[in-house]
Amino acid sequence: MSRIAAAFQRAQAQNRAAFVAYLCAGDPDFDTSLAACRTLLAGGVDVLELGVPFSDPLADGLTNQLAAQRALEGGMTAAKVFELVRRVRAEFPEVPVVFYTYYNLVFANGVDAYVKAAKAAGVDGLLTLDLPPEEAGDIMTACRTHGVETVFIVAPTTPDARIAKIAAAATGFIYYVSREGVTGVRDQVAANIPEAVARIKAHTRLPVAVGFGISTRAQVAQVAAHADGVVVGSVLVNCIKENLGAPAKITARLAAVTADLTVGTRR
Repeated sequence: MSRIAAAFQRAQAQNRAAFVAYLCAGDPDFDTSLAACRTLLAGGVDVLELGVPFSDPLADGLTNQLAAQRALEGGMTAAKVFELVRRVRAEFPEVPVVFYTYYNLVFANGVDAYVKAAKAAGVDGLLTLDLPPEEAGDIMTACRTHGVETVFIVAPTTPDARIAKIAAAATGFIYYVSREGVTGVRDQVAANIPEAVARIKAHTRLPVAVGFGISTRAQVAQVAAHADGVVVGSVLVNCIKENLGAPAKITARLAAVTADLTVGTRR
C-alpha cells in the first residue's frame, strides 16, 4: 500500500479527515523551510504538500506567489527541493509528500528523469497544476514506471463526463478546488461541497481532498464532515510571512495554528 493510501486509511480509521498541509519549499530559505516542515509533521499533519517554487505560479494567489518569490530569491533550486524532501523523509518515513508543481518545471528537466529523481528523494505524488489529463501521458507513464502517484484537480465548473476522465487518470487522490480562482484565505467556504464531493465519488474510489480558501478550525470542520481530506495552505504560509527573520517565531506560530486546525478534522 502506498503512503498516500495508508495516510487516508489511518485518518478514516480514526473517524476524521486527513489533514493535508501546504508549504512552499524553501520559503524563505532552506533551513527555515525544513524547520517549518518538521513542525507541521510533528504536529500531526497527514500529508505534506510541497509547492515547488516557480516564477509564474498561475493557480496561486498573492500569499503563495510571494512565498515562491521568497524561496527563489533565497536560492531554492530543483536540486535543493529534492534535498529538502530527502531530509524530511529521513525523519518522517511514513508521512506522504506530494509535489504541488507546474509542468514547465517537470518538462524542462526531462519528464522521466524528473519523476525518477522525485521518487528517489522520497516524493509520493505529483499534482501538476497546469497539466490536464489529456496532455499528461508522459507524466502518467513516468509515474507508473517509478511508483509515484498522480493527483488531478476537479473544479466547481467540471462537468460529470470530465470528472470521469480526471478520476481515471488519478491514482493518489482527487483534489477538489472548492472555489473558482486562485489560492488564498477566504471568510467562508463554498456552500456546495457536500454535493461536489458526492459527484466526484460517483466516479472513483480514491480519496477526495478539498482545498482553496480553508483557513479556520470551523471551516476545516465544515469540509471534514464530507471530504476524505482537507487541504490548508495560505494560513500556514502566512505564519512564515508574518515572522520573517524570526525562525523560532515561525515554528511556534505554525505549531499553534496546526494544533488548532487539526481539531477540526475530527468528525
